[in-house]
Amino acid sequence: MARKAVKLASWTSAALGASGVYFYSNKYLDPNDFGAVRVGRAVATTAVISYDYLTSLRSVPYGSEEYLQLRSEVHLRSARRLCELCCANRGTFIKVGQHLGSLDHVLPEEYTSTLKVLHSQAPQSSMQEIRQVIREDLGKEIHDLFLSFDDTPLGAASLAQVHKAVLRDGRTVAVKVQHPKVQSQSSKDILLMEVLVLAVKQLFPEFEFMWLVDEAKKNLPLELDFLNEGKNAEKVAQMLKHFDFLKIPEIYWELSTKRILLMEFVEGGQVNDRAYMERNNINVNEISRHLGKMYSEMIFVNGFVHCDPHPGNMLVRKHPRTGKAEIVLLDHGLYQVLTDEFRLDYCHLWQSLIWTDMQKVKIYSQRLGAANLYPLFACMLTARSWDSINKGISHVPVTSTEDSEIRTNVTTCLPEISQLLNCVPRQMLLIFKTNDLLRSIEATLGTRASASSFLNMSRCCIRALAEHNKKNTHSFFRRTQISVCEAFNLWKIDLHELMLHVKGSKLACWVSSLLFWLVPIPH
Repeated sequence: MARKAVKLASWTSAALGASGVYFYSNKYLDPNDFGAVRVGRAVATTAVISYDYLTSLRSVPYGSEEYLQLRSEVHLRSARRLCELCCANRGTFIKVGQHLGSLDHVLPEEYTSTLKVLHSQAPQSSMQEIRQVIREDLGKEIHDLFLSFDDTPLGAASLAQVHKAVLRDGRTVAVKVQHPKVQSQSSKDILLMEVLVLAVKQLFPEFEFMWLVDEAKKNLPLELDFLNEGKNAEKVAQMLKHFDFLKIPEIYWELSTKRILLMEFVEGGQVNDRAYMERNNINVNEISRHLGKMYSEMIFVNGFVHCDPHPGNMLVRKHPRTGKAEIVLLDHGLYQVLTDEFRLDYCHLWQSLIWTDMQKVKIYSQRLGAANLYPLFACMLTARSWDSINKGISHVPVTSTEDSEIRTNVTTCLPEISQLLNCVPRQMLLIFKTNDLLRSIEATLGTRASASSFLNMSRCCIRALAEHNKKNTHSFFRRTQISVCEAFNLWKIDLHELMLHVKGSKLACWVSSLLFWLVPIPH
């Protein structure tokens, strides 16, 4: 019996040793890809974060100076642990972490500032893995398809990476290749996140983050289908073809599959790189205005919204022939399709916010699911304080004091924010993300919340509402009336914008000085 036990132990040791050597030497296998390792790491991180919140804040009076300081420290520790988990588990975890990192005015700053690094810390697949995906999907080796193929990727993201290559016919292309293990791991990762979010909710009833899991469930399969991404690119290119400042790279369908997307290669600097724009004589304010026009058109007029506008997905360049500044829009995997009802309510809400009609702000916020939390909803949407909203966001400039106040309130109101995010329509969640990403770019460029950007939004709202009203009437007289009203409202905005320009110009100063000289103030 003892001999059998020794023999069994010897064979087991040999098998484990051989497995260890195989796993160590096999470049395709990574311990991080094993389900048990990924689940164990996620469960352990969630448990440690939950324990930290439960114990660290227990004995400190709620709302005291010490409590606020301690809570900030716990937020920061937890954000770092979450970031480490995302980097270790990669794929879906990085994608969700990036989403959280973009919610500047929804989550505490400790989380958003820590998780923002995930945009630059995405995993990179080896060339062996890239060759494997191309071989499996296209049935040929790289050297059979391309004259040259750069081994070093231009960029790596959570789900894929992009390589520069030259086709046999001489065209320079960008080749987007999906990480090989993402597809098989994604559904298991989302299920794991769902279980963990439900478990945390048992400990913290005010923790309402199931919306995040629901969004990942709905959007990830679409983002993993590169044929869908190609169709989105062509749709938005057609939709916004009247914007001569917008460039959408052409898709080459002959070598595109669900895991490989071949497109025209376009170079440029990132949209938040002010130094690049200054070196290339690109007007920063013009780029900011173009961004506002482009997204207002997508949201209010078309209801088809590119929902991942982080700087890596938007480049700026001078057109090779005309020399005009262009925005190059990349990564079309994630779009939000807005229903007409949602889009029109959202139009009315922004019109009410821009023109400070507080009664309608309440009505349309509640129509969009905010209920009694409509002041918080309006603040989250505009990233402005309730006081500024009441005074008029198009009249009161953003100050650093107000920005700091908003960030402090985000931490204080986190339970109410998570409750609100669970109540609003799912379409609203990606709009929040898109708004915050665009605001982050504007803040970096120093062009945030100018009066002209609000006026451009208002123009799009007027056009969208007029178009909807014209579609819903068969009366020629009524359609004419709507068109005249639309033209008049657009003219009023043009006049208002002209007055703002005159008010801020030297001409206005000269006229004021002349008036004071001609009509002295009586003593």
